[in-house]
Amino acid sequence: MIPFVDLKAQYHSIAREVDIEMRKVLEQTNFILGEPVAAFEKEFAVFCDSKYCIGVASGTDALHLALRALGIGPGDEVIAPANTFVATVLAISYVGARPVLVDVDPQTFNIDFDDLEKKITPKTKVIVPVHLYGRVLNMDHLMALAKKHGIKVVEDACQAHGAVWEGKKAGSFGTMGCFSFYPGKNLGAYGDAGAIVTSDEALSNSLKMLRNYGSPKKYYHDSQGYNSRLDTLQAAILRVKLKHIVEWNRKRFLNAQLYYGKLRGVGDIILPDIPSIDEHVFHLFVIRTKQRDGLLKFLQDRQVQAGIHYPVPIYALGAYTHLGLTADDYPVTEKLSKEILSLPMYPELLEAQIDEVAGCIRDFFIQ
Repeated sequence: MIPFVDLKAQYHSIAREVDIEMRKVLEQTNFILGEPVAAFEKEFAVFCDSKYCIGVASGTDALHLALRALGIGPGDEVIAPANTFVATVLAISYVGARPVLVDVDPQTFNIDFDDLEKKITPKTKVIVPVHLYGRVLNMDHLMALAKKHGIKVVEDACQAHGAVWEGKKAGSFGTMGCFSFYPGKNLGAYGDAGAIVTSDEALSNSLKMLRNYGSPKKYYHDSQGYNSRLDTLQAAILRVKLKHIVEWNRKRFLNAQLYYGKLRGVGDIILPDIPSIDEHVFHLFVIRTKQRDGLLKFLQDRQVQAGIHYPVPIYALGAYTHLGLTADDYPVTEKLSKEILSLPMYPELLEAQIDEVAGCIRDFFIQ
């Protein structure tokens, strides 16, 4: 079987480093906001070209607390893409704002700028661009548009650890950048974890209180905050993995190039762009085909794991029927939801395994 993600192979490659750091935490027994948390925050901020990093419990919490720190609430509108994981939009709902969905570009899968500008109103307070599948949005264009309209930008970089646009890291363009360290991400913990990066000191201080019951110090609560702290054990693990992510991202990019070479011209497949090595970190390798469902079953029958990211657009989810949106409003997102297929992608993926996946896909189209 070829797994969609092989976390066991990754663990075996760094087991000694991870085990040493985990044992240190266990021996010190400082499990909440211990020293490894502060150390990781400092290192990840530098990695993301930002001054500050605030570790939180998940990527969802990172987005939620970022919007909360900006004072976003009822009566406000926040723009996000229609093709994204539900967490992006749930964070908007959590603060009581109205999600405004925009369609996406069929080639990059990121926000469609023409549709975005049409959706801006006097109530628009924040744009949440998603660097989907690991590819950075054209941030020069977005930041110019946001500045023109006086709108804040909170980047959803949960799939784009280390991705770069014009020499600058994803997450460092907007007022804040939000990251998930879900185990399968390019930089993944061994459980839920997340972080917010920013270069605004006041926001950093506010976020540190929000994640810890609104408390600047124990038993003093200046605001109504949350329990959303990055676990010390997870921070220790992430510190080990952060040392390897540049190489891991390089291997993902090379694997994407291999897929591209082996699948070019096969059936009706539309392959993703292969931009510069830093612009896309290939959290996912997503192809398109009108025979998606049949191909998915064929791969599964051949013991090749694949997935769909995402099969149900936000506007079609039961949780968001109250927005009153239809497929006609989002023609590209609707089309993608029926055609996109994510193939196995991880740094430890071997060329022989890519050959096997590509061979199965070729077999499907000639059967």
